[in-house]
Amino acid sequence: MSGTLVHTEGESNTSAARSAWSARLDDPATRRLLQRDADAFLHQSLSSPCVTAIAKAEGIWIEDTAGRRYMDFHGNSVHHIGYGHPRLKAAIKAQIDELCFAPRRFTCEPAVELAETLGQLAPGDLNKVLFTTGGSDAVEVALKLARAATGRFKTLSFWDAFHGAGFGAASVGGEATFRSGIAGPLLPGAEHVAPWASHHCAYGCNSLEDSARACASMISYVLGREGDFAAVVAEPMRATPNPPAPGFWKLVREACDRHGTLLIFDEIPTGLGKTGRFFTCEHDGVTPDILVVGKALGGGILPIAAVIARRDLDVAGDYAIGHYTHEKNPVTTRAALTTIAIIREEGLAERAAELGAYAMDRLREFGAGSAHVGDVRGRGLMIGVEIVTDKAGMQPDNALAERVYYRCLEGGLSFKISQGNVLTLSPPLVISRAELDQALSTVEAAIAAG
Repeated sequence: MSGTLVHTEGESNTSAARSAWSARLDDPATRRLLQRDADAFLHQSLSSPCVTAIAKAEGIWIEDTAGRRYMDFHGNSVHHIGYGHPRLKAAIKAQIDELCFAPRRFTCEPAVELAETLGQLAPGDLNKVLFTTGGSDAVEVALKLARAATGRFKTLSFWDAFHGAGFGAASVGGEATFRSGIAGPLLPGAEHVAPWASHHCAYGCNSLEDSARACASMISYVLGREGDFAAVVAEPMRATPNPPAPGFWKLVREACDRHGTLLIFDEIPTGLGKTGRFFTCEHDGVTPDILVVGKALGGGILPIAAVIARRDLDVAGDYAIGHYTHEKNPVTTRAALTTIAIIREEGLAERAAELGAYAMDRLREFGAGSAHVGDVRGRGLMIGVEIVTDKAGMQPDNALAERVYYRCLEGGLSFKISQGNVLTLSPPLVISRAELDQALSTVEAAIAAG
C-alpha cells in the first residue's frame, strides 16, 4: 500500500509511523517522483517531503501513481462539488477561450458578477467584496480593513485556531505549527484566549454550554479591559470540527458592539454549504462585520478567496489593501460563479445537512457501544470522531487514532486527524449514500479493531 494521502495535524514528517508507512512503498515510479519532490521543494511540516503521489482525482476519489483509489474525506476543504465536476471544467475552458486575463485597474463581467452574487447571498448588509488568490491573503485583507475602519491594531482570536500561513494570518492564528520556528515576533497586538470546549476546558467547565458561556465572558472581559481592539477573528464553527453551544456568538456579537470591535468570521474551510447552510454563521443567527470565504470557492480546481464586508466599511479607497495581480481574474471568478451555481442548483447544502445528520446519528450509535469513542460532533458533512482511552475522563488516545487512520487508508479511505485524536471526516457534498455508508463502515471497523 502506498503512503498517507492526508497529514495528521501536528505530526512531523519524520515520525516513526510515517517512516514505517513510507517504507512500504513498492512502486518504483512513485519512489522516483517522491525523491524528485524532496530534492526540488523547500521542506516544511505537513508538506514536503511528501509521502505519496497522486495521479488522478475525480468525484470523491483520488488515485495514486500505483493505481490505488481512496475516498477523499479531507481534500484540503476544496472539494465540496467533488473533483473535476464536468460543468465546472466546461465553464473554465469556455472562459479561457473568451477572456483569459484582466490586468489590474480593468474589470470584467465574471468578476463583477461574482462580487454581486456574494453580496446578495451573504447575510445582513455584507455586500462589498475583494478577491484574493488564497484564504491567508483574504484574512490579511480583512485585518487591514479592520485597522483602517477602527483606527486600532489589536486583534483577539483563539489559541489552536488556524487562519492561514502569512505573517498576519499566522499571528491571529494559534496553531503552534504555523507560529514556532519563526525568529522574532509576529504582528504586535495579536492576543488570544482559550476556545470553547466540551471537556478538557481551559475555563474549568464540564459541558459545552458552560464552556461557551465562560469563553464568551472572557472575550467580553478582555475587550472591556483593554478597550482598543480592532477585531475579534474566529471560525464560527471550529474546523477541528467543534460547533459552539447555542447563543455563544450572540454573546460575542453583543460584546463586540459594546466595545466598538469588529467581528471577522473565517469560513474558509467551513463555508459554502459544507455545514448544511451556505454560510456557517447562519446556524447561529449572527452576522459578522467581515466574512472570509475561500478554498472550495474555486471548485477544487482554481485558487480564489473573497472578503465580504459591510458597505460602511468601504473606507480604504486611498490604500492598497489587496492589490493582487489576479484580483479580478475572469477565469478564477468564472470558476467561483459556476461552483456557487452548482452548490445552489444541486441543493448541496441541503444534501450536506441530510447526509451529515444521518452520518452523525450512525456514528453516535456506534460510539455508544465503543469504549474508544468519546464524542461525535460537527455540522453537515464536517464530522469529528474523538478517540479516547477513557470515556469517563475523556483522555485522548492519539496512538489508537493513528492506528485507525492507517487502517482506513488500507481500506481506501483518506481523512485527517485534528488535535491528535479527532478523526475529521469531511467528504465532498456530492457523495452518495452508498459511498458514505462504505466509508462509515471502514471507520467503524478500524476503531473496533482497537
